[in-house]
Amino acid sequence: MTTPVSPVAAQDYERMMGMVTGYWVTQIVRAAAMYNLAGHLASGTDTPEEIAKAESTDPDATRRLMRTCASLGLMASEDGVHYAGTSLLNTLHKDAPNSLHHFAVSQSAPGHWLPWGRFPDSVRTGDHQVKAAHGHATVFDYFAGHLDEASLFTESMTNLSVAAAEDVAAVLDTKGVKLAMDIGGAAGHVVRAMMKANTELHGGVVDLPHIVTAAAEAAQTDGLAERFTVVGGDFFGEVPPADLYVLKYILHDWDDDSCVRILKNCRHSLVDGGRVAVVEHLVGEIGEPGLAPLMDMNMLDMTGGREREMSEFDGLFTAAGLRRVKVSTAGTFAVIEAVHAA
Repeated sequence: MTTPVSPVAAQDYERMMGMVTGYWVTQIVRAAAMYNLAGHLASGTDTPEEIAKAESTDPDATRRLMRTCASLGLMASEDGVHYAGTSLLNTLHKDAPNSLHHFAVSQSAPGHWLPWGRFPDSVRTGDHQVKAAHGHATVFDYFAGHLDEASLFTESMTNLSVAAAEDVAAVLDTKGVKLAMDIGGAAGHVVRAMMKANTELHGGVVDLPHIVTAAAEAAQTDGLAERFTVVGGDFFGEVPPADLYVLKYILHDWDDDSCVRILKNCRHSLVDGGRVAVVEHLVGEIGEPGLAPLMDMNMLDMTGGREREMSEFDGLFTAAGLRRVKVSTAGTFAVIEAVHAA
């Protein structure tokens, strides 16, 4: 006997419609960022016709885009002609602190967009979809042939790192630390923030040789060059000795075996009494809302990596000969500290 299906509640219908059409909103936000709507409205260019002229877009399509943006809370208009940006739209302003402009454009561009179109295949196979979508082993190989998109992605990661750096520096105790190394730290936003907070701290970055030059230049600009070191190398090989290693947004890119290899390299070079600080999104209890479960699906689809629960981090630490000693919250991130297991 077939069990009758309950009628769909109006609020559930509306919520599901929002989920199903969510990709429409993604591309609307992409267009708002690409055509600099936040910048135009902030500077007083406030009509669709003026913005269309400045951006060489179709006037009627621009008017309709802005009308839709108003329905999404990105802008408002009292007369239907002149528009004003909201605080939500300001997150897409290129010059805003913690700007999401480049992130909005890069995440909805082909490099990420097309693999996400194959997401059900990731669930079926457990493999990322970059090769199926682009013919490349990794998204970074794809970026090597699409430098404009690579630049957008790099800038978006820089924006996110800048936003998190001060939060991480505020919760990591560096008293008594002589040298902190930012592993895979690119321009070294986190360790430079730590050095600014502790004027006695020496710091540095370990990353690929063509990347660490940006860290050296940034340290010079910040007046930190005398206390700053860059090491061009591969963290899968070895890392230089230090008494604090920071790994921000590194482990989520990799499978468990690769993560254990990275952590073992850190443990091997860690000076007596030193620590490893892993900065990642932490997956909470089942049903707990937040960015971490969604980011986990992004890693499944884009890299083959994953976001992890605390028990999974503990498993990595144990396999690498480390033990967890402290967990702090830094914005949306967890800062998980570990030391030698024995």
